[in-house]
Amino acid sequence: MADDTPTNRLGSYLKARRALIRPEQAGIPPGPIRRVPGLRREEVAMLAGISTDYYLRLERGRDTRPSPQVLDALARVLQLDETERRYLSGLVQPLPRLRKTRTSPERVPARLHHLLSAVGVPAFVEGRAFDVLAANKLAIALSPRLQPGQNRLRSLLLDPEEQAFQKDWATSAAGFVAAFREQAGTNPDDRRFVELIGELSLESGRFRELWGRHDVRRLEGGSTTVLHPMVGELVLHRDKLPVHGLLLVLYYAEAGSESAEKLALLASLAGT
Repeated sequence: MADDTPTNRLGSYLKARRALIRPEQAGIPPGPIRRVPGLRREEVAMLAGISTDYYLRLERGRDTRPSPQVLDALARVLQLDETERRYLSGLVQPLPRLRKTRTSPERVPARLHHLLSAVGVPAFVEGRAFDVLAANKLAIALSPRLQPGQNRLRSLLLDPEEQAFQKDWATSAAGFVAAFREQAGTNPDDRRFVELIGELSLESGRFRELWGRHDVRRLEGGSTTVLHPMVGELVLHRDKLPVHGLLLVLYYAEAGSESAEKLALLASLAGT
């Protein structure tokens, strides 16, 4: 299984993140011999201005309610960005009501299906755990892994065709796993997340490696390059729009670009 302890999520996160900070990044001479990767516990405590004993209690799960001041100090030492800081705060502020509602089935409203049919670009609807819930014909022509019932994270990590489809698979995989952890957030009991974590931990060594890093990132809009087996390389913009608690994802090319011409060819081949 992936290196993650459900009953001590705060300690697991602190341990993973300090292992990624090199001593010189924190202003500490590396020294001739270091038996642990990254920072030692006593070094994190010293830099955060807390006792080593107290930090040890945090990492071992004996104290799960540090003050906001202590969290800020730890975030500074571990060099967390804004998204990672929110995640760290969420680990000590469970949201049971949100956890309960997130386990309900995800349904796509009829008007969202109509919208998918109307837009002239590849578009699909994804759920909280990257499950594809609905898609238009052009999205499926772009990638068969965008058919409803598929899971984008599972495809990325376990499907060789999806790995070949992504021009920079390593970066895509790291980004998706980090975004998956951000989505899971403080909802460790959500059945869908538990199922996927268990499956991917068993089936994918790359998932186990990335999940153990505890990276957290928001997977937002941007650009991506894919290698389509019929029309070749496509440089596409990606937008994610929240709709009814779901995400509408749109892929489109720059107007007048070679990728736009290839996307139009793909649309004609797909009969859309």
